[in-house]
Amino acid sequence: MTSTETRPPQLGELGFYLLAGHSDNPSDIIGEAQRADELGLGSGFVSERFNNKDATTLCGAAAAVTRQLGIATAATNHNTRHPLITATFGMTMHKMSGGRFSLGLGRGFAGLFRAMGLDPITGAQLEAAADIYRRLWQGEKISGYDGPLGKFPMLALLGEFNERIPVSLVAMGEKTQELAGRCMDAVYLHTFFDDPAVEKAVAAVRRGAEQAGRDPASVRIWSILATVGDHIPEDQRLKKTVGRLASYLKGYGDVLVSSNDWDPAALQRFREHPFIRDFKGAIDAVATTPELELIAEIIPTEWLATAATGTPAQCAAAIQHQLDIGCDSVILHGATPDELAPILPAYREIRRASCAAMPANPGWNPA
Repeated sequence: MTSTETRPPQLGELGFYLLAGHSDNPSDIIGEAQRADELGLGSGFVSERFNNKDATTLCGAAAAVTRQLGIATAATNHNTRHPLITATFGMTMHKMSGGRFSLGLGRGFAGLFRAMGLDPITGAQLEAAADIYRRLWQGEKISGYDGPLGKFPMLALLGEFNERIPVSLVAMGEKTQELAGRCMDAVYLHTFFDDPAVEKAVAAVRRGAEQAGRDPASVRIWSILATVGDHIPEDQRLKKTVGRLASYLKGYGDVLVSSNDWDPAALQRFREHPFIRDFKGAIDAVATTPELELIAEIIPTEWLATAATGTPAQCAAAIQHQLDIGCDSVILHGATPDELAPILPAYREIRRASCAAMPANPGWNPA
């Protein structure tokens, strides 16, 4: 690993997804995390899938092999683990990483939860979960809990603790964004948001904070920007843009289209196309290059234009633009550290001096 003395200054306002998308080899996270540390990326985010992407294992691996990289789940679901188990995970990561960890929660997919025998996640549960974790991390013993999370005779971490660990939320819809402003330390938006959608989301988060009597600037807002430069091979660019957006549209297109105020009739035409209707599996994982080229003709061009593409300088400008329209930080989605390496020098040339104050922990804001 590059020594601390020769590393470039850390870009605390920039993050990326470790093992972005689908991965058959979770041990790849070790090299990706180390490379991100060397490049000066601010944070690595860990998504969770019910296969070989267990967030607790992956976060621990990333913490063990890095020195300055912030680490967050983006996201895990509170209802798949007992509150005490999740609180233990958060405390373990906090101690292991030296305070670089943020617990990121999300709503998940109601249909999948029903198939698992779990109830869909509610806003009240998300708010209650954040409160319970914080109380446990601060050493509180909670007796006779009976609330949105269920019934628990006793919740307490063993030992004496008084730690502050940020809790963050993936928020796609306006109500969830307001909830994040009300009770979370940070919020992650969604890939393929156009400018008006980002600005509307930022306003919702700030509004939620104000209504709760919080400083709106204290809630850190992360844009999630698909960042796919021309230096990446074309077949991979198609997978990371067309394939990923098509998977979102097929899975929860109504919410994404509504957030962007896109034409719902275009979504209906996409869904009714014979190829999309009959396609089995995650499009970004299994579609071939010719199939992705076909899908590119089905998706409206302006929907795909919400990604950062082109030269390193053009990608850097798109990243900066997310900060210009109100976000505090940007997750460069769909790219490995090596794929981001050509873009980072171009971004450093236009980087705001004020960004140097951004903490590496993705859940904290300097405000």
